[in-house]
Amino acid sequence: MPTPVVDTMHRFLDREVRIGGYSAEMEARAALDDFYEAFATLLGCEREEVAFTDNATKAWDMAFYGIPFEAGDRILTCAAEFASNRVAFLHRANQLGLHIDVAADDESGQVDVADLERQISARTRLVAISHIPTHGGLVNPVEEIGRVTRKHGIIYLLDACQSVGQLPVDVRRIGCDFLSSTGRKYLRGPRGTGVLYANRSVLQEFNPPMIDAHAARWVGVDRYQLRDDARRFETYEGNVAGKAALARAARYTLEVGIENIWERVSSLGERLRRTLAEDALVELTDLGAVRCGIVTFRRKDEDPTDTWQRLEKASIRAWRTAKEWARYDFERRGIEQLVRMSVHYFNTEDEIDAACRVVSHRSTR
Repeated sequence: MPTPVVDTMHRFLDREVRIGGYSAEMEARAALDDFYEAFATLLGCEREEVAFTDNATKAWDMAFYGIPFEAGDRILTCAAEFASNRVAFLHRANQLGLHIDVAADDESGQVDVADLERQISARTRLVAISHIPTHGGLVNPVEEIGRVTRKHGIIYLLDACQSVGQLPVDVRRIGCDFLSSTGRKYLRGPRGTGVLYANRSVLQEFNPPMIDAHAARWVGVDRYQLRDDARRFETYEGNVAGKAALARAARYTLEVGIENIWERVSSLGERLRRTLAEDALVELTDLGAVRCGIVTFRRKDEDPTDTWQRLEKASIRAWRTAKEWARYDFERRGIEQLVRMSVHYFNTEDEIDAACRVVSHRSTR
């Protein structure tokens, strides 16, 4: 997290210690309200279409579980969809008798938009896509998918967990009905924070899967009235310090400039791929016509866990991505596990070169 984001969170928590939670929240009302303005600017929407959540999963689930499915409805998704989303599809499919369809990839490995449109039927109720998968660097063609969903009048749910803060995300250009993201990744916000965009034009059609007295007003002994904005997907209790800090993180992103961020991140990502590829024992595994700052690979002579542990020992922060997080994609490609490295604009070329030297250590002994 950037220092201004950390400072925002510390100041709020210090005020909670000194004056109590309610008073600290009232005192920080302007900063908390700026959450909606900042994300409206960042995502290209109205502030009434933005909701704060405790994490990206909560944001995505509040949208997905609010869709009024009926038995026989179909969900259309992509091969690279994230595990949490896939198990949610299976959960609802088992409960309600839904069907799950998977759009093919094109020759680059991204979603084949023509095949996605061919698979749409009268029972297709939802198109749910991950903008960038957790296990690779491809960027799916989400605007082209949006043109298809608008043409057919189908709900479009976009998981933007890896993309918001990394590259320009304009919900009007994309044409999605819902978009979920986390605060803790490329936005450089705190853990335990997330954001949900809900298009005002479809908002009234969806009841949240759970509500409280923040999401709705108790207007009579046996009646309640939902809010008419996206905050019907919020709950009263939550990470208030995190919300203030995430608002600051969004402002920080806007100050740096999302176009500047994307230019730097994509350039560093390609540098990492090029340098890794100089080692004949390294297999790069990213797909897609457009690739981002997430880079995945494996050594042909080493278990990915061992590669990751060597990077950790050298204080280079990488991660492992395993089949259970991307089973549909990995099983068809014969992959059990990969190493994942994610660059950001604050990384340097020297850091990338140092990471590549560690990856290639065994081949240079």
